[in-house]
Amino acid sequence: MKSTLVTAAFFTLLSTAGFSQTWNWDKAHSQLNFGITHLGISEIDGNFGSVTAKITASKDDLTDAVVDLSAEVSTINTGNEQRNNHLKSPDFFDAAKYPTLTFKSTSFKKTGAKTYEVAGDLTLHGVTKPVVLTATLNGTTQNPQSKKTVAGFKVTGTIKRTDFGIATGFPSAMLSDEVALNANAEFVKD
Repeated sequence: MKSTLVTAAFFTLLSTAGFSQTWNWDKAHSQLNFGITHLGISEIDGNFGSVTAKITASKDDLTDAVVDLSAEVSTINTGNEQRNNHLKSPDFFDAAKYPTLTFKSTSFKKTGAKTYEVAGDLTLHGVTKPVVLTATLNGTTQNPQSKKTVAGFKVTGTIKRTDFGIATGFPSAMLSDEVALNANAEFVKD
């Protein structure tokens, strides 16, 4: 009896592990972006140039997916070198002291035919806070060159910069407290 239970447990574990799938961030076809309102009248956009991310799931509908993302703060780019350098300084991100931002999902809930609510912990500027993002699956296809399956996502959300201790010396009339996050991402299935 004991041998039968051990054998059954082994095959259950083996079959679950066999169905696990990993999807990796396609650096050439993905962007992690942000936007903040300046003086209440215009939005300044930027992105992080060096990002790694993966999605791991055992279910085809991704409802058990886990997302791990990391970005190098020193690769921040807003299209203006002076502003980029200021954003890397202790006034904002303090990239020397806090070189990476990370996100690790805690849930990936299906909310519609192609939409998900992705909750997780965002660590930014040395502070970790729970955030909720919306992910839309744009679709999947086979890349004609690599023959690998690719999934496209649009991810959006909003955080408050002051929750993470960023630019606390700047009033919201100058820089909005709310920062829009969005990612246009392609993930390649291993």
